[in-house]
Amino acid sequence: MKYSILIVLVFIIASCKKKQSNDVAKLPYFNSTDFTPEWDKAMHKIPEFSFTNQNGEVVTNKTYKDKIYIADFFFTSCPGICPKLTKNMGSLQETYKNDIDIMLLSHTVMPWKDSVSVLKGYAQKNHVNVAKWHLVTGDRDALYGIARTGYFADEDFIKTQDESDFIHTENFILIDKQGYIRGVYNGTLEIDIERLKRHITILKREG
Repeated sequence: MKYSILIVLVFIIASCKKKQSNDVAKLPYFNSTDFTPEWDKAMHKIPEFSFTNQNGEVVTNKTYKDKIYIADFFFTSCPGICPKLTKNMGSLQETYKNDIDIMLLSHTVMPWKDSVSVLKGYAQKNHVNVAKWHLVTGDRDALYGIARTGYFADEDFIKTQDESDFIHTENFILIDKQGYIRGVYNGTLEIDIERLKRHITILKREG
């Protein structure tokens, strides 16, 4: 009886280790709005962009060249989920403060109110390090366009296709060094933030 139980336990442990190993071997690519994982097809890249950060500096794809980065969408006067999103982005900033390969990018969805000076005050209030984390504003159509067709971040637009709708998403989007989407996470949940960190470790191993 003892030996039978021991054999079962060894089998369970081995199976769990194998499953865990398979789970963390590689991240999928996400090429469409339904976020169907594609394991061997890297097709959709974040399109070219040009926005202005909290210091009045131009931020483009080149700013994030050869970097793994996490992107999100927010607005400074948001009373709901945005404070939680900002807090968790701040936590990621702290975790990777000494890692030059990891950066953060937050886009305002209310550019008509979130000017450079407003973003500057928000950045100071939330201890944003501009070397690591850019808060960007710019043309409304450009911001909404990249949210919807670049990062697939606007769930309501996916359903309604109404371009006049206001964007408000809780997604954190993980982008690899080549500009491909490799993960999507609920930025308000600690469990998803921990999953994001594990996935960053996988991307770093990919090189």
